[in-house]
Amino acid sequence: MHAVVITEPGEPGVLAWHEVPEPECGSDEVILDVAASAVNRADLLQRQGFYPPPPGTPEWPGLECSGTISAVGRDVTGWSVGDRACALLAGGGYAERVAVPAGQLLPVPAGVDLVTAAALPEVMCTVWSNVVMTAGLSAGDVLLVHGGSSGIGTTAIQVGVALGATVAVTAGTASKLERCAQLGASVLVNYREQDFVQTVREATGGHGADIVLDIIGAKYLDSNLDVLATGGRIVVIGLQGGRKAEIDLRALMGKRASLIGSTLRARPSREKAAIIDEVRHHLWPLIERGAVVPVIDSTVPMHDAATAHQRVQDSAHIGKVLLTL
Repeated sequence: MHAVVITEPGEPGVLAWHEVPEPECGSDEVILDVAASAVNRADLLQRQGFYPPPPGTPEWPGLECSGTISAVGRDVTGWSVGDRACALLAGGGYAERVAVPAGQLLPVPAGVDLVTAAALPEVMCTVWSNVVMTAGLSAGDVLLVHGGSSGIGTTAIQVGVALGATVAVTAGTASKLERCAQLGASVLVNYREQDFVQTVREATGGHGADIVLDIIGAKYLDSNLDVLATGGRIVVIGLQGGRKAEIDLRALMGKRASLIGSTLRARPSREKAAIIDEVRHHLWPLIERGAVVPVIDSTVPMHDAATAHQRVQDSAHIGKVLLTL
């Protein structure tokens, strides 16, 4: 089979469509014939040499995919050859086929086509596990989402609105903020022109944000703590603005706040399976009734993954960029 391999660490041009070994189906796995995968920021970091895959994972990138099951391990129940599914992966999605632990499979939601379903697993699991399972979002909360026009951001907006939260976002252009508003965000901050702390406080009558979903990291830590409401939670899921920062512990204590760091890729399969189960039971119904929809920026042939990586690297996208076979 073929996969998109990283010939050496570097810019998007190091991605190449090469022949690789076929995946082997473990007793608790299925083989998925891939219809599409999706580009995530973690894939860019892996391409640059900063985020190696966990041991035992294929060397080529891809944290999610959709496709049709072509083989089923002897211990797998509930799935059959020919079933359509999407999958949360530790890697290997940029390929014609991939082995997937059965606990990390999700059915394609009703009303979503097979290719579009590739945009769901990583963002849905990331948002639900962090915003709901960890930070405890509930109706009436104020949720601040940095990078509101990203795949994570467009999903977090919709989940927040569906659960009764007021959603604030940051983004860098008027067109991106307009799309965020269409998805339900009601507090819009152009981070190039506005101070998100001041804007969010003014919009919430001085309350601030109960939960901050942060993809930036060090650069925003002080401001995130400043905008946080008493008892609030900051969940850091990205480091686009650096990984090291000082924190005013007195301010953290005074607000009785929580600072949470989170990753998904390296979690054990049992933890991923538990997240998948939560997402299937609570988030999939929202998708099937149209309360949460996948936002697709563009589709690119998988063999031209370099073009897709460049678009995400340039932050030119709104929503997900898909790689199709």
